[in-house]
Amino acid sequence: MKEFSVSNDTSAFEVPAVLDENGRLADHCARQAVTIMDTHGLVILTGLLSDDEADVGLELISQTIEDPDRSQCSFASETDNRYLRRDFCSLPSTPRVTSFAATLCQRVEGVVSEYCGRSRPVLEIATFTSYLGSSHQYIHRDPAGVISLFAAVEDVSEQQGGTVFVPGTHMYGGADNNHDGRAYEWMELFRTQCNYRILWHNLKKLWGMRKADRAALAPGEFRDRVFSIKWDQHQPNLLRFVLGKNSQFSLRMLGPRRVWKLYRNREALDDLFSLVQTAPRKGTVILYRSDLLHAGPDNRSPHARRIFGMSIARDIIDPKYWHDGYSPHPSLTDRPLSFGDLLDSAPLPAPSQRVEHRLSA
Repeated sequence: MKEFSVSNDTSAFEVPAVLDENGRLADHCARQAVTIMDTHGLVILTGLLSDDEADVGLELISQTIEDPDRSQCSFASETDNRYLRRDFCSLPSTPRVTSFAATLCQRVEGVVSEYCGRSRPVLEIATFTSYLGSSHQYIHRDPAGVISLFAAVEDVSEQQGGTVFVPGTHMYGGADNNHDGRAYEWMELFRTQCNYRILWHNLKKLWGMRKADRAALAPGEFRDRVFSIKWDQHQPNLLRFVLGKNSQFSLRMLGPRRVWKLYRNREALDDLFSLVQTAPRKGTVILYRSDLLHAGPDNRSPHARRIFGMSIARDIIDPKYWHDGYSPHPSLTDRPLSFGDLLDSAPLPAPSQRVEHRLSA
C-alpha cells in the first residue's frame, strides 16, 4: 500500500524448522521460537510442512470452498464473503481435517504448550481465502487469550495480501510500562493513524473498481461496502464511520485532542512501531498471539490467496467473546476438540500411505 510504509523483511521473526526423530520441533528450535514469540508476539516457522503435506491442506481448503453448503465465518469481512471477494469459512471436523490439524499441533507442541494447556479448546479450524478486489482489513486485535496459527499451503506473494503485523504490540503484564509508561496509548494512536490511511485506501480502490475491467463491482456492491447499515467491521463504510457504529475505526475516535496528538506525534509513532507484511512460502507456519495488532490486507493479484488457520485458547474465554472473533464449524461445536485431543490424534500418514489410501478410495 502506497499510503504508508510497510516492510516485507520478516527475517527477525523467522526460525527455520528443525524436526526431531518424533517429527516435532527440536528443543533448541522450539526455545528460539518461544523467545521470538515472547518478544515480538509472533514467530514464523519456515519449512515446517513438506510440499506434500501442504498439498493435503490445499486439497482440504479446495474441497471446502467448492461445497455450496460450506459454513462461512461471521466475525469479519461478511460483505467480502457475500460478493465473493473473500471466502472465510470454517472446516468440518472430518478425519482428514483433524489429522492435518493434529500434524500441525504436534509439530509445534514445544511452542504452543508454553502458552496453552492440554485442556484448552480449539476455537476454530478455518480457511481464509482472498480474491482480487477484497477490502484491506483495519488494524485490529482479536479477542485476547488465544494462540492463532496460519499455515501457507502454497506460496503467498506480497501482492496477494499476506497478513500484516505490528510486532511488539501484544499485551502482557507490564507491557504498558514500555515507552515511558505510555505504551498502550502510543499503540492506539498508531492503530488510529494506520486505520485512517486504510479507510482512504479502500475508498480509492472501490472508486476505481467502478469502471475497472477486472474485479468489476457487482450490482449493489458499492452501496453495501460504503453506505450500508449492515454490520461489518472491515469495510470503508462511511455511514457507520460517521455514526460511530464501527468499533475498529469511526469518527468518534477522532476527537480534537486525539487528532492533535496524532499530528504532533506522527513521526515518533513511525519510529516506535512498524508494519511488517508476511509473504510466506509454501510449508511455512505463522504463530501469533491474538492480542497482537494485525490485519488481513486486500488481494491485489488475480491469483487467490489461500491460508489454513487454527486458533487455540490460552485462557478461559467466555463464549460471548469467543464468537466475536472465531466461527467454529457446527461439527466442532457439537464435538469439541482440545489442544490435548489434537496432540493425541493420529497425524497425517506417511506419503506412501496417502498414495495407497487415494488408490483404494
